[in-house]
Amino acid sequence: MLETLNHALPDLFRAIDLIGVLLNGIIGGRLARMKRFDAVGFAVLAIMSALAGGMLRDVLLQVGPPVALTDPFYLGTALLGAAIAMLWKLDSRPWRAALLVADGTVLGCWAATGALKTLDAGFDVLPAIMLGIITAVGGGAIRDISAGNVPQVFGGNNLYATPAFASAVITVIFWKYDLPIIGMLAATIVGMGFTVLSHWRQWQLPQAGDWTLTVTSSQLRRLMSPAAKKALATAVLEEQAQKANETHEQSTGSSDSSGNTPSSDSTKGA
Repeated sequence: MLETLNHALPDLFRAIDLIGVLLNGIIGGRLARMKRFDAVGFAVLAIMSALAGGMLRDVLLQVGPPVALTDPFYLGTALLGAAIAMLWKLDSRPWRAALLVADGTVLGCWAATGALKTLDAGFDVLPAIMLGIITAVGGGAIRDISAGNVPQVFGGNNLYATPAFASAVITVIFWKYDLPIIGMLAATIVGMGFTVLSHWRQWQLPQAGDWTLTVTSSQLRRLMSPAAKKALATAVLEEQAQKANETHEQSTGSSDSSGNTPSSDSTKGA
């Protein structure tokens, strides 16, 4: 059963990969439509949205030319997504729901792919997780910056980078147990479920204005009160006394040992 999955799943992941390239090409094209760009803008944003994350990963890993340049299907599929976005608005409710499910599936697959490629290149766990996230969300961030927008992954939106992080972590765990293909499957499912659930429940990370660490003037006065200063001074004195005792014990022990050792002259005389 496991061997059958190991043979069948790579073809499934390639299909998901190309579907993700198509969908992200469409997303880039939709942004170009909102910005009222021409055909060049559609093509550029589609390519960045669909391929920039994987290309950035491959450049950082330095394991050869990016796959997006060596496999003609990737560039052609991204341009197809741009053409679809130029011809149709695709802003209906069923389309948005289908895009959400498909985007979450692709997110998990790309995060797993980035993590596995990093681990196979000989890097450690943390770089694998980082490049898994970059593979999944890096293209969208570069697309947004190119269009003059703040990247959506920077906050103020439903969770997106967090599902990518979870998928990358799951991939690393399965890779540790020598089950990379099963790990990719699990990461893809988790990425899809996590993304859909976060949009449904509108989960967001707290923003900078939502929390802060504050110390009031009364709390500061209590910290600087005589009692607090006395307690701090007592603790310092106790630590110094303990170090002095340890030093005294060490010096006493060394003098005792030297006094009990006979000199070489007395030994010779005996």
